[in-house]
Amino acid sequence: MKYEARSEQRLQEREKELSCLYAVSQIIVEAGLARPERIRRIVTTLPHALQFPDRAVARITLDDERFESPGYERVGTVQCVDLVVEGVRRGAVEVGYVSTSPASEEDPWLPEERSLLENIARQVSLFITRQESAARRAALEEQLRHADRLATIGQLAAGVAHEMNEPLSSVLGFAQLALKAPATPQLVIDDLREIVAASLRAREIVKKLLLFAHQTPLEKAPINLNEIVEEALFLLEAGCEKQGIRLLRHLAADLPTVEADPIQLRQVLVNLTVNAMQAIAAEGTVTVETRAELQHVVLSVSDTGHGMSPETLSKIFNPFFTTKDAGKGTGLGLSVVHGIVVSHSGKIDVESREGEGSRFIVRLPNSGNPLASGNTLGSA
Repeated sequence: MKYEARSEQRLQEREKELSCLYAVSQIIVEAGLARPERIRRIVTTLPHALQFPDRAVARITLDDERFESPGYERVGTVQCVDLVVEGVRRGAVEVGYVSTSPASEEDPWLPEERSLLENIARQVSLFITRQESAARRAALEEQLRHADRLATIGQLAAGVAHEMNEPLSSVLGFAQLALKAPATPQLVIDDLREIVAASLRAREIVKKLLLFAHQTPLEKAPINLNEIVEEALFLLEAGCEKQGIRLLRHLAADLPTVEADPIQLRQVLVNLTVNAMQAIAAEGTVTVETRAELQHVVLSVSDTGHGMSPETLSKIFNPFFTTKDAGKGTGLGLSVVHGIVVSHSGKIDVESREGEGSRFIVRLPNSGNPLASGNTLGSA
């Protein structure tokens, strides 16, 4: 009779374990559930598979997230299996009892329960692997689509720029000639000056289009980045002072040189600094920093402005995207910056939070040659 009772008990335990495995597999494959909700449901399901479900609790930790049964803080004895995703320990699957087992039960854990826990940890790990692989694949596909769009827009921009150059030059030339004509009425002179100003602005847009489309040839030379910073900021200091903006420099001494086009690199810094100034509504600070970092020289421009939302942040390098009012921006500034950095085999990253400002970080390959001009911490 004892043997039959023990066999019946084992059969019941196996039935509970199989039911748990089936329930977990259904939770994992159910469509439309966010990952936190799936894990919470698994945590709710786990205790029912244990020998003493009325006292059982469960917890799953994943990275910085923790999902646990009510009362888990009073747990006594615990079984734990690591949650390993693609060879990296990311957390654990744990079950336990909130009170000690009766004296007659020296070990409340059945060997099969350990196997069950390992099986569930394996299922959760496979689910996370598949989910994160799909997310990486989607991100890569979006990057490829974005690169394809940029290439298409770049070809279009180059064609438009070349077609616009000749008529713009004619408009500008004739307007400037007309200004030199004798006895021209003042009203006409004012209009001609407006035409010249508009033509010059249009020509600058054409130059930006050509830069974006990589149609302007690079003239690289060994460059001291600190010197580029000083030259560019000299032109911007008066504007900062007028707006009540502090312009700070944190320039590392003895930077390695970079092989770069000095004119284009200066444009990168000017565009980023002007953007930073425009992001500050009233008083604030713009900080320009240089430093050496392994195989790169790093330039960063940060501000204490209004920052950007995640949605805006995802679009800032798209050509013709701008948050400025109509007539106050072409939406090409950051696209040009991105194009110049990429053409120099570099990389640009952005950190921004709404209400906390933004930081643009440009990394350019160093040429391995130290060029000690020795600018250190300074401010303007």
